[in-house]
Amino acid sequence: MTDDPDSQLWTRRTVDETRKLYADWAGTYDRDVASWGYATPGRVAMALRRSGANVDKAVLDFGCGTGLCGMALRAVGFDVIDGTDVSPEMLARAEAREVYRALWLGEPGSLGHIGPGDYSAIAACGVVGLGAAPPETLDMLVAAMAPGNLLAFSFNDATLADRAYTDRLDIVTLAPDIEMAFEEDGPHLPAKNMTSTVYVLRRT
Repeated sequence: MTDDPDSQLWTRRTVDETRKLYADWAGTYDRDVASWGYATPGRVAMALRRSGANVDKAVLDFGCGTGLCGMALRAVGFDVIDGTDVSPEMLARAEAREVYRALWLGEPGSLGHIGPGDYSAIAACGVVGLGAAPPETLDMLVAAMAPGNLLAFSFNDATLADRAYTDRLDIVTLAPDIEMAFEEDGPHLPAKNMTSTVYVLRRT
């Protein structure tokens, strides 16, 4: 990663550009984000617990990257964690952590074999956002929720400033069977003076 990654991370780019960025970054990703004080994985995991997620049931770490969110989920009590990511280089790092029951390489814009209700909780930490997955990814994740299921995700400052993402969230929460179970602002990358909002949606 470059010394000044901001110009690369929080901008719009193609799927191929995103894959290349994370392929190049995989080797130093954990070290870099640790130096920035990356706080969102722990906040997303705790938000699921505070929203009533059943830690004995399987949770999906969507866009798992190197496995930092998986580790956070394990730390708050989740026993069965599956993960998927579009970057094979990041996925290899996640596999080495040995916190996942299953890991697989995903395709952008698809949940593959995942159907509604397959997971009672889904975590998408820093995944749906500017420079990562597009706004419509939120609709895809919501469609995988059965009644009683939870979806936890985060929007960082750059994403919150992009109406395409905030408008999509507004539209999703207008659905009569989707409720906002949790919403909290907090630290994201303190060393970069960045915050994020963590959300948990519940299908009623």
